Amino acid sequence: MDEVEAIRRLKRGEIGGLEYFVARYQVKATRAALLVIGDQARAEDVVQETFIRIFQNSSRFDETRPFEPYLMRSVMNAALNACRNDKRFISMESNLDVVEGLISEAASVETQVEYWDLRNGILDALQQLPPRERAVIVQRYYLDMSEKEMALALDAAPGTVKWLLNAARNRLRDLLWRGRHDER
Repeated sequence: MDEVEAIRRLKRGEIGGLEYFVARYQVKATRAALLVIGDQARAEDVVQETFIRIFQNSSRFDETRPFEPYLMRSVMNAALNACRNDKRFISMESNLDVVEGLISEAASVETQVEYWDLRNGILDALQQLPPRERAVIVQRYYLDMSEKEMALALDAAPGTVKWLLNAARNRLRDLLWRGRHDER
């Protein structure tokens, strides 16, 4: 089955259409949600609820458009809503083993130590960002979305997305710089 057939089956209310997309995109969607939310169980719940909503509203899906951007936009919005509803930031420390699975092994011990220091610094700084800024960083650098796609996903003007992405990068840069200089 290909994506077009899966969408057709989904629109007919056949669970097999949804199963195709879950098998294909669940891992990527969960990783993206995890980077925004910071909690593995909540990220899995958000993705599962997103798939259920897509299935329930599948008759409205435009089969001429690709599924993945629609799914990722839905997951990002659901992750942001979960953060807003929770009103607190969740530390990603308990989920470092999951994030570590995303990172490849360094070539030498020295390089590996430097790599882990940098990785931990980035994760620490990322978790200090507000959820919406975390989301744009994940969308841009993890999901490789264009600013236009991000604007659609966030239902925001392109200028707002540029501003938000710039603010998030600047804040992340400042946090990383402070982290490096506080260690000395």
